[in-house]
Amino acid sequence: MNDKSFTTSGTNINEVKRKNAQSGMSYNEAKNYIAKTTGGHNTQAFSDTDISEIRNKLK
Repeated sequence: MNDKSFTTSGTNINEVKRKNAQSGMSYNEAKNYIAKTTGGHNTQAFSDTDISEIRNKLK
């Protein structure tokens, strides 16, 4: 198996990449989506809310 599209165990790398591309969101993309759409706890890292803008609107 000298073909570079297969691993030493015989896995077709190109086929795995193709299936991964069609599989939907990655774990981190899903976390980000959930954080932005559900208002979950401890999701500050994923928030795109400008806190100063909100504070100014509340004044």
